[in-house]
Amino acid sequence: MLVLTRRKGESIILGDDVEVKILELHGSQVKVGIQAPQSLSVHRKEVYLAIQRENKAAAESARKASEEQNERGAQVEHRVEDEQTLH
Repeated sequence: MLVLTRRKGESIILGDDVEVKILELHGSQVKVGIQAPQSLSVHRKEVYLAIQRENKAAAESARKASEEQNERGAQVEHRVEDEQTLH
């Protein structure tokens, strides 16, 4: 991890197009401004982690629903085959 010291009004540049600027200092809080392309997602870590949890839960739910649908489809196919065998 790179550790840098900055004062109010100073910036850090990440890559070619991201600037992190120290805007204000209030006790133990630091107000930071981030200038980045709109194509780059910028989140507080706790928000990012919550998004990741939600995405994982949604993917798992979709996977389970797909498995259930596939299972129901297979059951229907077997019934149709059984009925055709009887005739």
